[in-house]
Amino acid sequence: GVGLALGRRSKLPAIKYGCTLFIELVRGSPFVAVLFMMQLMIPLINPAFTQIPGTIRALVAVIIFSAAYLAENVRGGLQALPPGQTEAARALGLSAWQVTLLITLPQALRAVIPALVGQFIALFKDTSLVAIVGLTDLTGFVGVMTVQAEFIGTRAEGLFFITLIYFVFSYVMAYVSRLLEASGSGKTRRL
Repeated sequence: GVGLALGRRSKLPAIKYGCTLFIELVRGSPFVAVLFMMQLMIPLINPAFTQIPGTIRALVAVIIFSAAYLAENVRGGLQALPPGQTEAARALGLSAWQVTLLITLPQALRAVIPALVGQFIALFKDTSLVAIVGLTDLTGFVGVMTVQAEFIGTRAEGLFFITLIYFVFSYVMAYVSRLLEASGSGKTRRL
């Protein structure tokens, strides 16, 4: 995602327009469409992809989808930085890569922490969509678990438990985000 964001800001037209096309194409598609494309369409276009397990293809779909959104978040952070910092770093003799890696990128990532964490929480919850293409997720595990003779609870209890798992993981990610924000801003905040 960071590479796509930097590529979209590139001065080389092929890189800039290639990254822009990829980002806009993926962001304009729903996650389910990207998931179906990786699971069903790509193996039809190139039969060699049928050798790749469905779990790996689903993971690639998640990576492609999240990279496009991450790129836009990072690009927004890069655009929010005042140009004077870049100019000052260039005046000190830093190369373009040094300016990017040492000056602009760390500040941009710090500025977009809330957006990134929100994206990661949404991505974590979207992983349940892999059930649509026949893979097992937490909800699928509840279905498998409830038909076992050893299981003494109800399906509702299992669903409540996975709801609790989603909530706890999402809350922890949001809490860590607030800690990172507070430590990066230099202010003391009530969490």
